[in-house]
Amino acid sequence: MAQQLDPAVATAAYLAQLPPEAQAKAVAYTQGGHWLLLWGALITVLVGWLVLRSGLLVRLRARIEGRKARPWLAAAAVLALYALIETLLTLPWTIYSDWWRETSYGLTGQPLGGYLAELTLNTFIVLIVSVLLFSLLYWLIRRTAQRWWLWGGGLVTGFIIVMMVLAPVFVQPLFNTYRPAPAGPVRDAIVEMAVAGGVPHDKIYIYDGSKQSNRYTANVSGLFGTAQIAMSDVMFAKGADLAEVKAVVGHEMGHYVHMHSIWMALAFGGLALFSFFLVDRLFAPVVRLTGSKGMTGLSDPAGFPAISIILAVLGLLGAPIIFSVTRAVETDADRYSLEHVNEPDGLARALVKTIEYRAATPSKLEEALFYDHPAVGSRVRMAMDWKAAQAQVDEVS
Repeated sequence: MAQQLDPAVATAAYLAQLPPEAQAKAVAYTQGGHWLLLWGALITVLVGWLVLRSGLLVRLRARIEGRKARPWLAAAAVLALYALIETLLTLPWTIYSDWWRETSYGLTGQPLGGYLAELTLNTFIVLIVSVLLFSLLYWLIRRTAQRWWLWGGGLVTGFIIVMMVLAPVFVQPLFNTYRPAPAGPVRDAIVEMAVAGGVPHDKIYIYDGSKQSNRYTANVSGLFGTAQIAMSDVMFAKGADLAEVKAVVGHEMGHYVHMHSIWMALAFGGLALFSFFLVDRLFAPVVRLTGSKGMTGLSDPAGFPAISIILAVLGLLGAPIIFSVTRAVETDADRYSLEHVNEPDGLARALVKTIEYRAATPSKLEEALFYDHPAVGSRVRMAMDWKAAQAQVDEVS
């Protein structure tokens, strides 16, 4: 009789593959990232307060409207100006948190010039999308008065779904080069998995993710006709074998098959609805607290920094709720991979390679408050529990 697998011992063996100094570095990086949530929210609040106090947006709105109301033009111009001001004022923080810190921990080798070029392009895209989204939101405020927040939740949900459809075609290729996966065992295995799971398999790519990050990752992005399977070249640079590739891509297919993107869009839409309800109640008090003048009410786009302040605080306080939803989704995707691909060791090997940017064994409280994925230790244990259970089934049969 074969020796029975002990999931706890097997999990400990996998986690021990990373040297203690690397484990300590991962903990420092992860816990430092928790503080970024707080400082990022505080910086957003500070920028909003400064712009409100300056009265700059009020003067711009007044100049555009003049003797004739031009709500669409005023909203678009004010939102664009605020986005540019916020981008410039937060640029040092953005460079520190998104580039310098990643560089110092060895998680990216991207030069500063390349990072800034991509940041500029990303800022331009975000500006267009955010101006369109919030211009529509201000239109809802003007048209539906006190019920705008109900419609606002639906607007956000629709926007998220549209962006999911468009991103693989119009956005992602702006930042990375996607090449069809070459013929061979890897592509053959993925096609077989996709056919079995009902996942589109006409777009299977390897992209130059190492251009921005050294993180080991893959994804199934897009919806409907734009769905595609993409693997970062980092996976192969870090020695991913066929079992790892199947396990990781199986996880990503789980997101697609179980329609996690749609469920997440609905969840974020629901959170947006609740947030907008609170914005409707808190807008006037926040405007008074900031001491800003000249605004005519919630429908005045010059008051958008106050909305930004409220959403920043709500985002910080509500982060554990969002993280709990994403952890549930990631756990379900792991389960799909194990059930349909049955590569528990491949999944465990892949997960161990992510410890450098996500500490493996946080406390339950830390995981609940800050982790948008389940802890690696828990995920590896789940894989080993699955392996042990399958071994018992095979032994009985």
